[in-house]
Amino acid sequence: MPEAPAPHHTRALRDAAGLAAAGLVPAAAVPGLEAVQARYSIAVTPAMARLIDPTDAADPIAAQYIPRAEELVTAPHELLDPTADEAFTPVPGVVHRYPDRALLKPLLACPVYCRFCFRREVVGPDGGLLTEAELDAALAWFERTPGVREAILTGGDPLMLSPRRLGAILARLAAIPHIEVLRIHTRVPVADPGRVTAALAAAMGTETALYLCLHANHAREFSSAAATALARLTQAGVVLLGQSVLLRGVNDSAHALEDLFRTMLRHRVKPYYLHQLDHAPGTARFEVPPEEGRALLRQLRHRVTGLAWPTYVQERPGGAGKVPLGPVWEVG
Repeated sequence: MPEAPAPHHTRALRDAAGLAAAGLVPAAAVPGLEAVQARYSIAVTPAMARLIDPTDAADPIAAQYIPRAEELVTAPHELLDPTADEAFTPVPGVVHRYPDRALLKPLLACPVYCRFCFRREVVGPDGGLLTEAELDAALAWFERTPGVREAILTGGDPLMLSPRRLGAILARLAAIPHIEVLRIHTRVPVADPGRVTAALAAAMGTETALYLCLHANHAREFSSAAATALARLTQAGVVLLGQSVLLRGVNDSAHALEDLFRTMLRHRVKPYYLHQLDHAPGTARFEVPPEEGRALLRQLRHRVTGLAWPTYVQERPGGAGKVPLGPVWEVG
């Protein structure tokens, strides 16, 4: 579908009434969605709103960002903290689950709020921004933990930070002798590409190896503006990886996954992870069973180059970390 004309709004839509005014939900749905927004944050950027076809009830972009009343129904297997971040938090803003790497969460704000997010109980527009003292303590933790060789900035979305603040965080991490790799997890280049300014790209310039892991789930998220943002990053020397979540109604077909991975490669994004859905509350409608995911990947094996092949992974409960799900191949 071609990109729709720009909607009348210029700021992110943050409530049910705004979504209705933009024509993205029917007015009759507003009361039910107001109950959702009381519990979970809503944000749809103009860039994403332009990609939504409001006449298509099965639009894969809308499915990711437009709230639905089902979000208030928690299935028995769903967990408030499916990745068990809290149990692995030595200081505020740090998650240390694996021996050689740790997460740094400098803020909990995002440009958009995905309806399947495993941190949806904590992310929101108030930002959850670490104070200067908390950020200093988090960075000091990295400095005194020599077993950690990789620092992963996540959140929230680290590219919501100003170039100055992002650059200062990266510079301090890069100055730690035992930190060999820096990684940033973000949706900004597709969800709010105008944020990827020359200054923001320059802030990621570092002697330490830096990888930016882009979260995108459908080929249509790669708009012309997103292409410009990604080109700016690659021209600045940033290495791009891609991570996606296997989602019912978004990318649960071999055709959709092939389009997604091929589109990533055209934009110099190497598909890295395809995630099995984490069991966050109210997300059951997105569930694709692992056996179906394996079957989809088997269909792709001889249709796409190995460059387009991600590792299909699932987060084990209780914070036990990721494991690859396959598929398993018979040899002989």
